[in-house]
Amino acid sequence: MNIDNALKKFKEGKITKEEVKQLILENSFISIDCANIDNDRKKRRGFPETVYCQNKTPGEVKQIFEIMIEENKVVLGTKASKEHFEEVKNIKGIEVNEETGLIVYKNKENEKTGNVIVLSAGTSDRSIAEEAAITAECMDCNVNRKYDYGIAGLNRILSIRNELEEANVVIAIAGMEGALPSVISGLISKPIIAVPTSVGYGASLKGISALLTMLNTCSPGVSVVNIDNGFGAGYMAALINKQSKEK
Repeated sequence: MNIDNALKKFKEGKITKEEVKQLILENSFISIDCANIDNDRKKRRGFPETVYCQNKTPGEVKQIFEIMIEENKVVLGTKASKEHFEEVKNIKGIEVNEETGLIVYKNKENEKTGNVIVLSAGTSDRSIAEEAAITAECMDCNVNRKYDYGIAGLNRILSIRNELEEANVVIAIAGMEGALPSVISGLISKPIIAVPTSVGYGASLKGISALLTMLNTCSPGVSVVNIDNGFGAGYMAALINKQSKEK
């Protein structure tokens, strides 16, 4: 019995309120051996549950994708390995991106809206920048990529200052000392999502130095996600972009 039928039977007095509650609970996720798939995520959050592939077997990832694509037009998998890619690549509608570790399923290309800029300090940050960009695109954002604009050449940043100001939100991605988001925040009025990466020499401590710099910025309007979390930045940027569009 689906939820619509349950509500009809409740209205007719054929089942109790507690039975309706139980049915709704049972239909909100799908339980399989390796996971409880949150089938209700898109209704609550506007985007389906994302498959975190790391430490899942290739077979488990494939099984989860096969279930999720029955109900969703877009499904995203993150932190996938070559073994995961090999397992799912023959599923119709699946695209794999080895640089970012993303698996993307689409059976429909929706109209892209708004303006999200993904800005990286260096070319070495590109894999995390692409993870953010593809995530935002999966959530129907227009994405403008600007790579290799680090603070060692401030003239490069100043050359695109007007473009940055026109964005609804800027994702600023940097390793090393991680100063790029602070510099950008001092130049434009738009919200900035800072992403520290694990790129850098020894004292960068695999991204911790960049993370601390971003958290300690004195320039307002900067929020910070975890080290190498391009997905989290892309997701948050898409939510901000959507709000800007609706406003």
